[in-house]
Amino acid sequence: MTETGGAFTSATGRSLEEGGADKPRYRRYQYDLIAPHCGRSVLEVGAGLGEFAAQFTGLDRLVVTDVDPDAVTLLKGRLPEAEASQFDLAANACLEEPVETALAINVLEHFEDDAGILSLLAESVVPGGTIVVWVPAHQSLYSEFDRRVGHVRRYTTTTLRQAADRAGLPCELVRSVNLLGGLAWWAAMRRGGAEKPNTGAVGLYDRFLVPAT
Repeated sequence: MTETGGAFTSATGRSLEEGGADKPRYRRYQYDLIAPHCGRSVLEVGAGLGEFAAQFTGLDRLVVTDVDPDAVTLLKGRLPEAEASQFDLAANACLEEPVETALAINVLEHFEDDAGILSLLAESVVPGGTIVVWVPAHQSLYSEFDRRVGHVRRYTTTTLRQAADRAGLPCELVRSVNLLGGLAWWAAMRRGGAEKPNTGAVGLYDRFLVPAT
């Protein structure tokens, strides 16, 4: 990996050496919201360090992917029971053997043609399967950090539904979550002008505000 970092660092603002153990409650909060919509076989695109995927147990098949080859190497070591491979949506990647659920956490906002990406994800899903996406909310919260990590936009429930409509995909559920997180982001990143999320503040948020959320 170069001194400036690879695709993972560019897209997240974190290095591959950062573990993220400061957010266990938040990741569980995400999992509790997402898991009920997942089938017995799951593809996670942009899995990064595998922090979210590591929570899955008892699946028939788990496929974890990232565009960054160094991240894929870490995924293979961390999740030996999963299929780990490089997967570049910008190059029209899709699975040869589709899964029941495609999962994209903080991925869609990196693409200008978000509807095209949703259509592409659908090619990796069996008929009747699901696509689950988690995206940053509200364009009014767009910050310098968003720009630096390549976010084209942030979403509302309306704009996310519109992207699915353009992709020709029916929406089962679109909802806003984590209101307190949005307020904390506004205070730190928009009003406070922070260059990146503060690790200590994130830890405090995870400890005290996530349970309230």
